[in-house]
Amino acid sequence: MPPLIELDHVSRRYGCGETEVRALDSVSLRIERGEFVAIMGPSGSGKSTAMNTIGLLDRPSSGRFLFNGIEVQDLDQDRRALLRRNYMGFVFQGFNLLPRTSALENVELPLIYKGVPRTQRVVRARAALAKVGLQGREEHDATQLSGGQQQRVAIARALVGDPMVILADEPTGNLDSHRSHEIMKLLQQLNRDEGITIVMVTHEDDIAAYAGRLIIFTDGRIQSDAPVTERVTG
Repeated sequence: MPPLIELDHVSRRYGCGETEVRALDSVSLRIERGEFVAIMGPSGSGKSTAMNTIGLLDRPSSGRFLFNGIEVQDLDQDRRALLRRNYMGFVFQGFNLLPRTSALENVELPLIYKGVPRTQRVVRARAALAKVGLQGREEHDATQLSGGQQQRVAIARALVGDPMVILADEPTGNLDSHRSHEIMKLLQQLNRDEGITIVMVTHEDDIAAYAGRLIIFTDGRIQSDAPVTERVTG
């Protein structure tokens, strides 16, 4: 079985000539199904470009990107959007919830785009909210929820479409320490119990410690790629 995610000598260049910047410089990377991978690196190291490439939000300038064994670097915009919708879930630092909309309706949104009938949407959205511990909060607007609860809604929204991978970009960046660790334990549980592959960008060592593997970028290249030696388990 091929790896879920494979970058093969992927480069991403911006500008040309003397102004050219190599955000990614011939990066090769494989992520298997069921892994929990943390990506770290200083500003400008290439970690965000790598995440955007994996999430089909950016295109490589050269090299190959295979998702589930299929080359996807040259897909047109519509096919890229379809692949994201069907196989990827996204969790952001800023939650990206509709503020005057219930938790249930926020979680339903990806299913609306998929054309799932309303009755099925409600059932699946309630199940996703239950998985993240928000039973009884389904009708609360985002503004009535704490930051940690809002991020749980965002994770439920990422889960509801049964993705093969969740891409989490600084998922604890807007949370205090206590709620950050609650969210990380939840992501770790989903990875362990549901088998969902998780790729996460973070700048915090204690957050990266929840992953099973740590990749560090420097100057557009992978500086190190190794198992997390002192992993947090909860």
